[in-house]
Amino acid sequence: MGFLDGDLTRRDSVKRVAFGLSTLGFGPFVKADEPGLILRNSRPLDLETPVTALSPRLTPNDKFFIRSHLSTPAIGLEPWLLHVGGQVERRKSWSIEELERLEQVTIPAVLQCAGNGRAYFRPRVPGVQWDRGAVGHAEWSGVRLIDLLDRAGYKSTSQHVHLLGADAPPSPKTPRYLRSLPLEKALSPSTIVALRMNGAPLPYPHGGPLRLIVPGWTGNHWMKWLRQVVLSDVEAPGTYQQAGYKMPRSPAPPGAILQPSDMVSLTYMNVKSLITSPGEGATLKVGPQRVQGVAWTGAGHVTKLEVAFGAQGPWRPAELEGETTEGSWRTWSIQWSPERAGVYSIRARATDSHGETQPDVTPWNKSGYLWNGIDRVTCEVS
Repeated sequence: MGFLDGDLTRRDSVKRVAFGLSTLGFGPFVKADEPGLILRNSRPLDLETPVTALSPRLTPNDKFFIRSHLSTPAIGLEPWLLHVGGQVERRKSWSIEELERLEQVTIPAVLQCAGNGRAYFRPRVPGVQWDRGAVGHAEWSGVRLIDLLDRAGYKSTSQHVHLLGADAPPSPKTPRYLRSLPLEKALSPSTIVALRMNGAPLPYPHGGPLRLIVPGWTGNHWMKWLRQVVLSDVEAPGTYQQAGYKMPRSPAPPGAILQPSDMVSLTYMNVKSLITSPGEGATLKVGPQRVQGVAWTGAGHVTKLEVAFGAQGPWRPAELEGETTEGSWRTWSIQWSPERAGVYSIRARATDSHGETQPDVTPWNKSGYLWNGIDRVTCEVS
């Protein structure tokens, strides 16, 4: 059975309409000039969070970065339904109200665009030139995907779960954003269909009313405006699954000729940290300072965070806070007392439970994915 066979062939109404979404409970529509966010692309809309806004354990919804692939769909023109079909015993559909009546779970998880940090690769690579803020941490609440698949009765022949949102291509020549998850990951109790973000109805720009949450994995798997889930024995076809979001198995220099067999799909994030305070270029006073930030990884959890002050300064352990929940981040802080005026560099690096430590520089790849080089800021002490 193909992905869009049967009753899933009905084309959703996805005209690009902007209207009073706040009356639907999804919060105001986010504009390209949204205060406090950095515009990286206007069509489709890509907005970055200033790193200095990432110090709290949870990133506020109105400061959370936005990544879009295609046209923004209209919501509220008709009742929203989530369809589950394919290799199942019975096709099922749920309205928002029906999903809300099922058992709800809340999971803290980091959402990060796979291209976060792309601007740091040399030579430069094409794509949205994210700096450091295409990432955020929220508490996501909703229904376990496994609970929906169980109710549909997924068959033993199924190996993959195809996912499709309501965002339509801007032209017939543009492929739809179709992705899939291995069945094993889809059945994880931490993979959920979210209806809420930080306790509020899932905001429209972040995929409301429904978004898939895949803790530990890069953001390309976190399908926004989720409408269709289909069980299959093969991966999803199409550009975004078969050609996009892939990296070389081993580092390959610019100009290297790679075969499809040399590439592997992105899944887990790598270990990473950010210095959130002080910000780049900040001016500080001589005397005690509190340096802080966040750190996370994909599989496992962060076990150590080290900070160095000055170009040749030794690495010092910082204090980590927060639970060691896979897919979640931990905040960290350290005291620093510069004794004299001058320009200082501050570096931070994290180590995770698999023994992986941030490298000085991330090996180059042509798509600019998974930058996790040691984080650095420069500040002036006066």
